[in-house]
Parts: sequence; C-alpha cells; structure tokens
Amino acid sequence: MKCPFCSYSESKVIDSRPAEEGATIRRRRECLACKKRFTTYEIIERMPLVVIKRDGSRQSFDRVKLINGMVRACEKRPVTLAQLEAIADDIEQELQSHLEREVSTQEIGEMVMSHIRDVDEVAYVRFASVYRSFKDINTFMEELTKLLSDK
Repeated sequence: MKCPFCSYSESKVIDSRPAEEGATIRRRRECLACKKRFTTYEIIERMPLVVIKRDGSRQSFDRVKLINGMVRACEKRPVTLAQLEAIADDIEQELQSHLEREVSTQEIGEMVMSHIRDVDEVAYVRFASVYRSFKDINTFMEELTKLLSDK
C-alpha cells in the first residue's frame, strides 16, 4: 500500500476492525518511511452478475429491480421490507456463490418464488401470475391447486 504522503510502498498495519456491518475492514496504517498514519478500507471484490432476459438480451444484475418486483407482489400484504431485503440478500448470495457469471431471469424468478412462498402465499400467487404469465383461469387454478396440495 503506497503512503498518500510520501508514496513509499511499505507500511505496517497498526489496527484492523470491521466496518459497515462487517462488509469491509478498516485498517490504520503507518508508513515505514515518513511515520505518518493513514486509513485504508478492504472490501470483498464481487464478480459482476449478468442477467439473461427472455428476449436474449443481457444486463447487469440489479438488486433494486429484484426488490421492486417483490414489493409489487407483496402490496397490501403483511410482509415487511426487511423480509424482502433478506430474501434479496439470500438470492444475491446464492447467485454470487455459483461459478456461473450469467444467470437467466427464469432462474431468478424460480428463486424468488421459492423464497416468497414461505413468507406469504398470496404474494407468491401474485408473483407467479406475472412471472409465469398465466394465460387463463385454468393455468391460474393449476398453480393454486399445486400450492394447496403441497400443504
């Protein structure tokens, strides 16, 4: 780590502690040449995720879009934003742990449905109706029957 004062490349770590709820590490350093102290932050480098849309186009994974879709499905339901953020955290962590850097919207949709189903069944049916593009009442009833039979 280069000293911001004299540009010497050697320093020693004086203190390390977690920052930002453990997402980063704050380090106090001392330059071995000029003895001045400075602070650095160490963060985990995440590989960018690319989402493959139904039409074949690609775009960067957007956590906000994921949460917004779940918020719409949970409108006027007893589901907190904290619960939805926890689901988004789980899904994002699971996607980051895969070796694949590209993921389809279908995979993400299935992950959302499996998580949201445990939180609120009505929200699950709402999300599934948009995600699976129910074409008529029969496909809607099939999903409801499947939901009831799994209980």
